[in-house]
Amino acid sequence: MDVRDDAGSHRGRATLAKSATAVFAGAAWLGCALLLARTTVPDLDLPDLDAGRLFSADELARADRFRAVTRALWVGSVALELLALTLVVWHARPLARRARAIARGRVRTGVALGLVAVAAGSAATLPLGATRHWWNRRYGLSEQGYAAWLGDWALSVTVRALLVSLAVAGVAWLAGRLGSRWWLAAAPALAVLAAGFVLVQPLVVQPLFNRFEPLPDRALAGEVRRLGDEIGVEVETVQVADASRRTTTANAYVAGIGPTRRVVFFDTILDGRFSADELASVAAHELAHVARRHVWKGVAWFVLISVPGLALVAWVTGRQGGLRDPALVPLGLLVALAVSLATLPLQNAASRRYEAEADWVALRATGDPDASIGLDQRLAQTSLGDPDPPAWAKLLFSTHPPTLERIAMAEAFRTYDQSP
Repeated sequence: MDVRDDAGSHRGRATLAKSATAVFAGAAWLGCALLLARTTVPDLDLPDLDAGRLFSADELARADRFRAVTRALWVGSVALELLALTLVVWHARPLARRARAIARGRVRTGVALGLVAVAAGSAATLPLGATRHWWNRRYGLSEQGYAAWLGDWALSVTVRALLVSLAVAGVAWLAGRLGSRWWLAAAPALAVLAAGFVLVQPLVVQPLFNRFEPLPDRALAGEVRRLGDEIGVEVETVQVADASRRTTTANAYVAGIGPTRRVVFFDTILDGRFSADELASVAAHELAHVARRHVWKGVAWFVLISVPGLALVAWVTGRQGGLRDPALVPLGLLVALAVSLATLPLQNAASRRYEAEADWVALRATGDPDASIGLDQRLAQTSLGDPDPPAWAKLLFSTHPPTLERIAMAEAFRTYDQSP
């Protein structure tokens, strides 16, 4: 038998095995995504609503003007960050030589290059970030001074730099030991780290930006616990965050998992603009996130998207020698950012499904669609939200269902709840 024929046959079998593995991995990924996307929201006949009947013409026009600029600023910031990272990639070799002389070590040099990338991206987007803050102040969504805003920005960059440093150090260490297969070990490690971050975030990260205190309204705290019993969630900690020093918009959220889980109200939602029934509705919505394990599912989505993302980073950097070379760290970060942007519509779609499910569970718990509708209207008014955004804006920006969809669900609940 010809040796060349045998070698060709071997390559053919190897190619077939790789193709079969890729198909199996893709099918497994899709299966996991479909399972995570499932919710308990029934197939509802949503009514067609007119934003002009729920909001005044002035409110709609003001929201349109505000959102048009904020969307443009977001696009500009993304473009500038991509450009800044690209410039760092182009100059990575001389930067790596200088960093190696100071850092002394492959992993430390990679971390230094990662910090350069973070600094470049943050500096490039700072002017548009300041413009966004000015725009928020102009429209009354913030009363925070520029010095305080700059302090928050610096703190955010510091936290981001720390997280990037840890990620780069871990990947560089794995690449040094596993070569091009580092991403296979990084994926499960990332799952553990993501869960750990969610666990400690309320204790370590959030207190850096806000002060928290127990909810002083005992009646509301009691209602939150009653709703928790109704939904099947044990509520131990209900807090208020001093969000008013940064924004006038109203919000509430659930943070943490297990022993660190807590329900947090912005103090801006407790300033009298929202009725007791509306506050109960928002509390039920947040508790529904816990009951339906949306935080855990969010971690699962993060890992599910990160696995092919890490594989792509390994493939792109591997074509130039792999992440054993610290000079390729900026390229890896650029690819990771591109993956995050490319999957943003998927991330937003998953988030909207979970938010819709939380709305539905809250409606079932409170039985009060009027409160839900009032809450949705007031949240849109206080944040200058677009109640019915165009499809492209919904795809890129909407982590929650648009206001008209949320109100339509509440209206559909009336007839659904009365049906046998």
